[in-house]
Amino acid sequence: QLIETVLKPNHVKPPPPDAEFNYIADIYSKWYRHYFYFCAKYNCPGPNALAPSFETKFARLEYLVGDRFQLAFMRYTGEWVTLHTNITLDECLTAIQEDAWFHP
Repeated sequence: QLIETVLKPNHVKPPPPDAEFNYIADIYSKWYRHYFYFCAKYNCPGPNALAPSFETKFARLEYLVGDRFQLAFMRYTGEWVTLHTNITLDECLTAIQEDAWFHP
């Protein structure tokens, strides 16, 4: 629900007509092992692009116990940084929606 009603409308825009630079084409989520990720797919329209698109993960939820999670963002260095520990799922989703650290 968060992806379709908040993240996509705020971050996925139509590509500019003369697109040269990478732009967000889609936002989605996926499980991998015991983490739940929020991901962005970027299209690369430029003539020198190495690939037509690539994926970045911008938020990671790690299940702890009960209704408790850790929430981390991907730092520009490729390292996950945990900002919130032992919070509820609703608190995680609110942080992803409102906190600039979790924007794609």
